[in-house]
Amino acid sequence: MCTRSEFLLPALLAAMLGFGAASAHELVAVVHDEAGAPIEDAVVVAVPETPIKLPAPKHESIVQETKEFHPFVKAVLVGTPVEFPNRDDVMHHVYSFSPPHPFELKAYGGTPPEPIVFDKPGVVALGCNIHDWMLAYVYVSESPFFGVTGSDGQVQLSGLTPGRYAVRVWHPRLVAGEASTVQSITITSNNVGAVAWKLQLKRDTRIRRAPTRSGGGYR
Repeated sequence: MCTRSEFLLPALLAAMLGFGAASAHELVAVVHDEAGAPIEDAVVVAVPETPIKLPAPKHESIVQETKEFHPFVKAVLVGTPVEFPNRDDVMHHVYSFSPPHPFELKAYGGTPPEPIVFDKPGVVALGCNIHDWMLAYVYVSESPFFGVTGSDGQVQLSGLTPGRYAVRVWHPRLVAGEASTVQSITITSNNVGAVAWKLQLKRDTRIRRAPTRSGGGYR
């Protein structure tokens, strides 16, 4: 379940101090699980109440290296082209069946000639048709104000203009729907906003990598 910021005020204050001299028009977010442990790879999105003009998307990339996707969770603005370079010495076959953007990059090495443009908001789960344990997520945001938490469960959103925002959080193992996490935050002209969550997560059911017969690593 999700709880409000008052349950995480000590951690939130520590996070703000940890970021140092944060300037105005910023939002500091802290995400923990029910036991109080920080949650990594949570996407925090702040949607302004008043519509704004979106910036031009930048090219992004999700790298395949050591037979894994890097990063595990990638947040991008809607309309962003994403490249999928393969830096391994084996082929990868990247695909997604997710409704926001199903696609397929058949077995290849190097970098495909054209990026994948994620033109609809939502979550796109990625897989490799050759290596079953490979999994990653692209979170496509309708707002330019977003970020992904690090190992400390913290993220700082910058560039916000004064006004009201609906702030939410998503994680691949979130039990409740993303909509249940929405909090209303007001950013004024002279402050740093703060928000926190305590989330219930599902058990991690990702497929584990299998050891080689020689015991010298993983496939």
